[in-house]
Amino acid sequence: MAEIELVEPVIRICAVISRYAEVRQWAIERITDRWGQLVLISHDFPFTAGGFYDAQMGRDLRKVMVACRQPCQPDGLAEWKLETNAWEREFAEQSQHPGAQYPESRPLNLDPGYVTQAKLVLATTKDRDHRLYLHDGIFAEVTLNYTAKQWVSHRWTYPDYRTDEMKAFAQQCRDHLREHIQATGQFRARV
Repeated sequence: MAEIELVEPVIRICAVISRYAEVRQWAIERITDRWGQLVLISHDFPFTAGGFYDAQMGRDLRKVMVACRQPCQPDGLAEWKLETNAWEREFAEQSQHPGAQYPESRPLNLDPGYVTQAKLVLATTKDRDHRLYLHDGIFAEVTLNYTAKQWVSHRWTYPDYRTDEMKAFAQQCRDHLREHIQATGQFRARV
């Protein structure tokens, strides 16, 4: 019979996407207030999705990646996505009024996930052949794997996650996690 093993903690991450620097900052402050201090904040870089988000979010989108300092358990991934979806709705509702500064129906897009020693996982509401259902309409996708001392993408990995910049961000998260695991002894072990 297989024995259950304790699960190592993960580094919670979130992609923050918007045309507007102040909207991205609002989201980063919300993440920090709710999830705790951040260990990494990337600079903003262009986010292109082949026009997929143009109608809702406009053009010239920018993306910032953030990582939480405190490692946590990965079992909350679906709740994190539900929470970030609520923040997106909250911001959209508060910004939709006559003469609004943000005329888009979706001025903010948040994509939470986590980094382990072996993978980068994202939460999504979109089902595909390579995604696993969690609950409440949320799926999980292994976007990158760490193998042979490098981050490797898959046929389904979004183009912006294939970049050297994103792989460097994932590596920084992995390094932070390894320091924590080594310092606390929270290695995967049999129960």
